Amino acid sequence: MTMLNLAAIEQATLAHDPFDHVIVPGLVGADRLAAINDDFPRIDTPGSHPVASLRYGPAFSDFLATLSGAPFARAMGTKLGMTLDDKPVMITVRGQCRATDGRIHIDSSGKLVTVLIYMNNAWEAPGGQLRLLRNAHDIEDYAVELPPAAGTMLAFPCVPNSWHGHQPFEGERRAIQLNWVRSRRYKWREQTRHAISATLKKLKSQVR
Repeated sequence: MTMLNLAAIEQATLAHDPFDHVIVPGLVGADRLAAINDDFPRIDTPGSHPVASLRYGPAFSDFLATLSGAPFARAMGTKLGMTLDDKPVMITVRGQCRATDGRIHIDSSGKLVTVLIYMNNAWEAPGGQLRLLRNAHDIEDYAVELPPAAGTMLAFPCVPNSWHGHQPFEGERRAIQLNWVRSRRYKWREQTRHAISATLKKLKSQVR
């Protein structure tokens, strides 16, 4: 059983409105999705968590290794017209969403490409659905709205107009974020920042 449907990436359309992006429903096959979700790390606090700070089972570990591998980098690089094989990979995981998450933003210029893989069951809530936006100030001016349904992937280059966000949602919202980044120094700095932030949030939740 394969972890990723790389053929689906090859067959997917590279869209350009409002910026270059590719959406691949079913990137993770149903035969593997359940096992990966069973081994998904328990995350009780919001924010992005570096994988080194989490505990998870073997299926999730295998999935991370597949995402970090050369075949996925080559498939995504070919689709986006970029060379990613030699770029450092950074992976963070989200498990909880707070009402203040999803504000309009672009990703850091230290990132080359953002990949989001959603691991939720069928999504019914109006909030929490990622919108690809045409500007930096209007959450309603969007070209795409993507429910974070299980096994769906969104990828886009981190360019100056790659504005995105979502309407408020509070509760469990599972997402794996992979970034190819410009340097190992940037990767180290960002992972350290996320680790400190996650630790502080965990401590804060324990004293409530």
